[in-house]
Amino acid sequence: MNKYLELDDKKIEKITNILINYLKGNINHQQAKEKINSSFDRITVQEFALCEQYIGNYEINDDDLTKRIEEVISIVEDILVTNELELEEGHPINTYLEEVKAIRKVLEEIEIMKNEKFIKNKWLEIYDKLLEIKTHFSRKQNQLFPAFEKKGFDKPSKIMWTLDDVVEDKIKQSLKHLKNDEEEKFLNMQDEVIDIVEDMMQKEEDVLYPTAIDMISDEEFIEMRKGDDEIGYALIDTPPSYGNINNKNETNTNKELLNDLKDLLIKHGSLKNIENDKALDVSQGKLTLEQINLIFKHMQVDLSYVDENEISKFYTDTKHRIFPRSPGVINRKVQNCHPKESVEMVEEIIRAFREGEQDEAEFWIDMGDKFIYIIYNAVRDEKGKFRGVLEMMQDVTRIRKLEGSKRLISWENTKREEVTNDKNDKSNRYNISSEMIIGDLIEEYPYIKDFLLNISPKFEKLKNPILFKTMSKMATLEMISKRGNLDTDELISKIVDRIDKEKGNE
Repeated sequence: MNKYLELDDKKIEKITNILINYLKGNINHQQAKEKINSSFDRITVQEFALCEQYIGNYEINDDDLTKRIEEVISIVEDILVTNELELEEGHPINTYLEEVKAIRKVLEEIEIMKNEKFIKNKWLEIYDKLLEIKTHFSRKQNQLFPAFEKKGFDKPSKIMWTLDDVVEDKIKQSLKHLKNDEEEKFLNMQDEVIDIVEDMMQKEEDVLYPTAIDMISDEEFIEMRKGDDEIGYALIDTPPSYGNINNKNETNTNKELLNDLKDLLIKHGSLKNIENDKALDVSQGKLTLEQINLIFKHMQVDLSYVDENEISKFYTDTKHRIFPRSPGVINRKVQNCHPKESVEMVEEIIRAFREGEQDEAEFWIDMGDKFIYIIYNAVRDEKGKFRGVLEMMQDVTRIRKLEGSKRLISWENTKREEVTNDKNDKSNRYNISSEMIIGDLIEEYPYIKDFLLNISPKFEKLKNPILFKTMSKMATLEMISKRGNLDTDELISKIVDRIDKEKGNE
């Protein structure tokens, strides 16, 4: 790992030994601090990060180190120095820094509001903003951490992932008090929320980002930037591309996916050379690489595959993904793709599959408006040998509500044609119906998103970029109206009036 940082090995060893002696109780905090201050003039954040990685080699487990990381940092804080980063727009680390600035502005609003007259709706709005920190964490966990782990540098990322979860839990706990009208409990928690969020961002700025700049190559950052858009951004607009790469060029992305699959097939001897339009013999039929890619891209279920070595190898790049994925998960240990709290369950599933005790494990999650069904299947070859795990995930909210039978074709656009002859029919003046998908409506009339937010505070999920990305692909106006406790026809009428106003047709 030090080959990426090129630091003084003897100095690293000496710092690590002092910290280990403290963690094992051989010296107290004050003694450790005095030894550090008397032995060194300065310790860089890169040196500290490397020591943090090496501590795990001395029988100090990750849980203990995570719980005591504040104590460890306080030992070196007097002489810990960090770098001022000056990066161009679009660089992934610059994007994280811009998000940190935006999150700090939210904390400043909270600081002001806690001393003002309590207005619940105003607090709900500010917490809508604060919850976007989940997008910041998700991109960090799925994009930045894998880049560290590829270099064997996994301890700092594991610790920080756990701390991210602590921050999220604290925010959720505070929000629960707010929604339950427990005003005093909620207000009493605000200083704690501010402190824990600020502490996390400080660790990112002081240690994580400078170390990333030293360890991760510019080529890797260019690749990282390609996957950032898939997850989204917290409280900032989509940044410009980095490294002269247009991230929105779907044609190039498809070519890269096809080339990756081609390389994989060649590597495993399935073919020596093949063009994208040449048919392959698959289990039942013949498909080109382009057709294979298109089939996966249009599936109404999310698939992920982990091989027998517990390495994430594949996921379907569907537009409606329930949980975000990015190219950073590929070739990453599956344990590092999950928060620490769920790793034990993941390992138990793999163990049971590997040893032949089980062939599937199913779960379902009630996520407010959505009901998610998840099933894991053991993948075995013709001889029964364990070859990995296939995860299938689907939003079955609508499916659960189906009743009776549907044996005839009915097209939504046909229904529209039958009723749009009446020019006085407001609900169909713009071909809007209760079954219209909210994403299609907003794509046609972008200003409707802000309009909906003003109609009802219950439309708060539209503000979250990850949730909105999911909702926009499956939520109908009927579902949206129920969420806002509105009559569907009334909601459509309001939307039509708003469109009329925009078009000047009042």
